[in-house]
Amino acid sequence: MTIHKQSLMIAAALSTGLAAQFATPAAAAGQEQCFGVALAGQNDCAAGPGTTCAGTSKVDYQGNSFKLVPAGTCTTIELPGDRVGSLSALDRDLPKS
Repeated sequence: MTIHKQSLMIAAALSTGLAAQFATPAAAAGQEQCFGVALAGQNDCAAGPGTTCAGTSKVDYQGNSFKLVPAGTCTTIELPGDRVGSLSALDRDLPKS
């Protein structure tokens, strides 16, 4: 195998590994997805309707977008207006269509 082909194979393997790491932020050890706690534009990936991915939430504390937080802390996060974090998507604070 030529050096050029080896270099391409190594580069492909590295880029695949990096892409997988960034595409699955929820896989971070010791972290959990906490819905309704992110400020506008500061959510992590996999937000609900009205967003596409990381950094695309439209309103503060958008219920269908999540932020990764240390495991076991989500439901204890206190937010303005008597809001708290949730381990599942919420129907509150959604952007207007």
